[in-house]
Formats: sequence, structure tokens, C-alpha cells
Amino acid sequence: MPPAHIVSHNPATVHPPAGGYSMGLELTQHRRLLFISGQVPERADGSVPEGFEAQCEQAWRNVREVLAAAGLGVAHLVKVTTFLTDRSQVVANRAIRRAMLGDHQPALTVVVVETVDSKWLLEIEAIAAE
Repeated sequence: MPPAHIVSHNPATVHPPAGGYSMGLELTQHRRLLFISGQVPERADGSVPEGFEAQCEQAWRNVREVLAAAGLGVAHLVKVTTFLTDRSQVVANRAIRRAMLGDHQPALTVVVVETVDSKWLLEIEAIAAE
């Protein structure tokens, strides 16, 4: 459940989101904003897991570690942008994101791109608010 000062807006006049996200999130008040740079699927030792699912989980762990370093959690996320290298990974990405976020549904964008390092199959950037 997001903090009370984060209000979800999903108007009936817009096609409902199918991927477990909010069309818009309003910050009715906030003390802090945290901008999380694109998190790639590298472990602390610089190694990169094999396969999309393992890489997606690692990138999300990195996002969660940055949140934790700021004393925040996934319920504070208001915007997530995921950059995939392969359109066929959309369904797996959605399932892992939902597992990582639980019932929380931040605003969301997913795009298909080429990453800086070809071994990275995705990158995730986010904005959190308190």
C-alpha cells in the first residue's frame, strides 16, 4: 500500500492499464524525492547473471538497495521506466516487476532499446517520493 500522500489516478475514460501500474500518481505532499539512475543487472562484484529472468531480478534488487540506502521501500516508487533489449521479454518483465512490487502500482513506462553493454538485457530507472 503506498503512503497516504501518493494517490493513484486511473480515469474510466482511459483504457485501463493491463500491466499492473497506475496511469498517474499524484504527490499531495512530499518531503523528499529520490531519482534512481538506471540500474543494470550487475551484482556488487560486477558479474552479470545469465538469462533475462535472473538479470531482471538483479536489476530490481539493485533498485531496492538504492531505495533502502535512502530509507525507502518499493511503496515509495512513483515512476518506473524499464528499458528492455528484446520485445519478447515484456511478459517475463511484467511478472518479475509484479513479484518485486507486490500490490504497489507506480506509474510505468517500458521501452525497447539497445543498452550500453550488450550483455545487459535491461535497465531500470525510477523515482521515489516520501
